[in-house]
Amino acid sequence: MTAIAAQARMLDASFASDNVAGVSPEILQALSRVNPDSALPYGADPVSLELRQVTKETFGPEAEIFPVFNGTGANVVALQALLPRWGAAICTAQAHVNNDEGAAPERVGSLKLLPRPTPSGKLSAADVEAEVKSLGFVHAAQPLAVTITQSTELGTVYTAAEIAQISAAAHSHGLGVHLDGARLSNAAAALGCSLGEITTEAGVDVVSLGGTKNGAMAAEAVVVINPDRVGGTDYIQKFSMQLASKQRYISAQLLELFGTDLWRRNATHANAQAAKLGAALAGIEGVTLSRPTQVNAAFPEVPVKVAAAIREQYLVHVWDTAASGNPVLRMMCSWHTSDAEIEALVECARRA
Repeated sequence: MTAIAAQARMLDASFASDNVAGVSPEILQALSRVNPDSALPYGADPVSLELRQVTKETFGPEAEIFPVFNGTGANVVALQALLPRWGAAICTAQAHVNNDEGAAPERVGSLKLLPRPTPSGKLSAADVEAEVKSLGFVHAAQPLAVTITQSTELGTVYTAAEIAQISAAAHSHGLGVHLDGARLSNAAAALGCSLGEITTEAGVDVVSLGGTKNGAMAAEAVVVINPDRVGGTDYIQKFSMQLASKQRYISAQLLELFGTDLWRRNATHANAQAAKLGAALAGIEGVTLSRPTQVNAAFPEVPVKVAAAIREQYLVHVWDTAASGNPVLRMMCSWHTSDAEIEALVECARRA
């Protein structure tokens, strides 16, 4: 173990990520319910069949769901199913698929990414139009898909109208649209809309549906909304090592999340706690928010000594350096973040 890793183990990780929270009690109960009896493997079990029906009710009658182990796997499977071998995917420079997948899209999926610098972490229809100029040029990887992250790594949110504009621009040139929805629930909760409104109704073709960051244990999925643009997903899921034998345990978690309002309740709580944390920190002299808190991520710009005090006690990420020279921290809240945890962190900052 490195010295950095050893130090991290001694720090409070409550605000390091929404991944640090435990599993929602409802999901643990769902896992217990499917455990006593034997069931057919590879998605032929009753729970997985019920999940497929819920998926159609949520994302449309043609939608199919493919449960996978993690978000990286979901993104790699989805993009492989969307792109031919000569295709490339347009994304932002800040996108999770570009920066945080350990090169899995490139090394496992043999995918070319075309990152665009954006101030807000959000693509626009204009970005799509700029990249498609290389269509038909044999010396360039062909931009044949768009991938957007909802919510983004900067804590920003695409509205349904913005996604629809991107989808329209992409489809007008024959490109497919993928949505990396590791925090799709947080975005929908923030917008006060359904999951379908910011995916199916906005023209998205395939979604990486996140569960782990919103209270699940190891449960993500690829949701194919438009099978005319996305094919062979079942075969790709298998050779990408994302097909679970005892799939009912992943399906049970996703069914509990998305077959009830648990996804919205958990995401709403996480969003509200981040807003509360951001507002409390902004009340401390010298602390400002570098951007509005839209979902479950707060980005306070803090004096150097305050950052040092916080990071002596908490595992938080220095996300950026502001024009003032002060660090910008990223603090994530989860379905489990309590008022007491927020008060303790704010008091730590206040003492500094």
